[in-house]
Amino acid sequence: MSALKGTALITGASTGIGAVYADRLAKRGYDLILVARNGERLSETAARLKSTGRRIETIVADLMKKEDVQRVAERLSNDSTITALVNNAGLGSAGRLLDAKVDDLESMIYLNVTALTRLALAALPAFVSRKNGLLINIASVVALAPELLNGTYSGTKAYVVNFTQALKNELTGTGVTIQAVLPGATATPFWDKAGRPVEDLPGEIVMTAEDMVDASLTGLDQHELITIPALPDVADWEKYEASRKALGPNLNHQMPATRYGIQN
Repeated sequence: MSALKGTALITGASTGIGAVYADRLAKRGYDLILVARNGERLSETAARLKSTGRRIETIVADLMKKEDVQRVAERLSNDSTITALVNNAGLGSAGRLLDAKVDDLESMIYLNVTALTRLALAALPAFVSRKNGLLINIASVVALAPELLNGTYSGTKAYVVNFTQALKNELTGTGVTIQAVLPGATATPFWDKAGRPVEDLPGEIVMTAEDMVDASLTGLDQHELITIPALPDVADWEKYEASRKALGPNLNHQMPATRYGIQN
């Protein structure tokens, strides 16, 4: 059975959010290229997805390694069947900054920021040239809350939001669709890796990965640039954005603000 929509490449696809995206996009008519560093789990996920009838390929790659990122980026640049990229792979950090291992933080920043950027910019020129493509970047609600998860992880996710918003300006009219998804607490292996088991979180704030992805894809269908699955009223996000943009005209002036009392 040939793909109706081309092929979706999904990073961090062996478990959690990435594995659910794989299932949902297969059911929407995409063939799949699943990328993750754990080959055994990746094979298990691919086996479960065979029932979708889609063509499924796996690539074992550690996206904290530059050579592996380059290998996946080359595939995105050169494979004309790829019409969608889900930048899902990521790591978190929940401990105190002053207790953190800087090398671990650097690896997280590389994966969450550098690898995501390289893969997006490998895929997009081909999408633009074909006037067709989909880029989904997985951010986090902590992009809006720097005081949570020690500021380093939230900073990487704020970058993902900024990056997506900036790309939107460049992609308007190209036929390429872009979305940033900001999940809240989601029941995935992410929390164990971040050092805070999901069982320690209040149950009423934890969403299943299935519900999160289904809501996000509905947001995509509704042409949302920024999708926050748990947010009850989208007007709250719109007011936040309006307040941010209202700062713009006063962020640059020849003289400091009068409140600082600096005279000419």
